[in-house]
Amino acid sequence: MLQKFEINGVHTTIDDNLRKYVTKKIGGLDKYLSRHDRQSVHASVFLKEGKAKDKNRFTCEVKLMLPRETLIIKESTLNSFAAVDIVETKLKNQLKKHKDKHENGKMHRHLFGRFSRKGLLPEQMPQPEA
Repeated sequence: MLQKFEINGVHTTIDDNLRKYVTKKIGGLDKYLSRHDRQSVHASVFLKEGKAKDKNRFTCEVKLMLPRETLIIKESTLNSFAAVDIVETKLKNQLKKHKDKHENGKMHRHLFGRFSRKGLLPEQMPQPEA
């Protein structure tokens, strides 16, 4: 669970069900971060309700401040819970890209070294049968 986490409502009130849902969805994204980044990440969630003609538009905006960059994801739908779901999916993809980009590659070198010590290169490894 993310340590520093804020939920703000703009032009709307946030009930306990929505607060729990956002905490579960957005707060659980720490497993997509490296161990070093988990301690210094800060998340701000803004839930906005905009009133247009005959439509209530809910906007969920998440600002995730990481040590090397800031990710901002914004989505609008007719339901606040759906907006949170879509933002969570987009954040997962962005965090996976961030982790791949800033990973030091140490684990990959260790795995490749293990295979080469055993005399197996990745191309020569037995493939699982389907």
